[in-house]
Amino acid sequence: MTIAPDNAQQGAAHRYRAMRDFVQSMDDTLPGKFEVTKEGIVHDMMAPIGPHELTTLHLRKRLEKVMPDENVAHTGEPDVENAPEGIMRRPDVMVIALADMEVPGSFDPRTLIAAIEVVSRSNPDNDWVSKTRDYPLMGIPVYAIFDPRTGTGAVLTDIHPTPDGPRYATRKDFVYGEDVTIADWTISTADLPLYPGT
Repeated sequence: MTIAPDNAQQGAAHRYRAMRDFVQSMDDTLPGKFEVTKEGIVHDMMAPIGPHELTTLHLRKRLEKVMPDENVAHTGEPDVENAPEGIMRRPDVMVIALADMEVPGSFDPRTLIAAIEVVSRSNPDNDWVSKTRDYPLMGIPVYAIFDPRTGTGAVLTDIHPTPDGPRYATRKDFVYGEDVTIADWTISTADLPLYPGT
């Protein structure tokens, strides 16, 4: 009987739309960053602090030096959205072709070349656990994580099917100071800042 699955899908779609509408209405009202995941709304209440923003800036600039002009390392809005999966995220850096940015509304995650996150001091599991699950589900082929708490990171690639859904098959860990390859481009991780007290 197909009634239950259809009702379940309609319920999930309605729940996602309600969360998405709430997130969009709160974006300029409350501090922090809101995202929608399978578990619900993620609210990182801490405004990004110096090392987080500085790392994002360094990564953007280093990538744009080595990428062709038709690609950018974009920071900021809009979100990346996969409505059928019920996920809306905003990576710290999105590597994307300029042509794929010319869309109304959210970016299609399948057009991203890579998503890059700088781990939040207040909610590291969001970057290391939840997004490691969500980004392959959304079809983002490369996910790079930079962690100013530890001076380490990882690049995840090669989406493959698993019983729990699509997951990254390959993980390459690095420590700050090493060169790291994100998609087709290699950048230095030298002199990236750490959070104070780490």
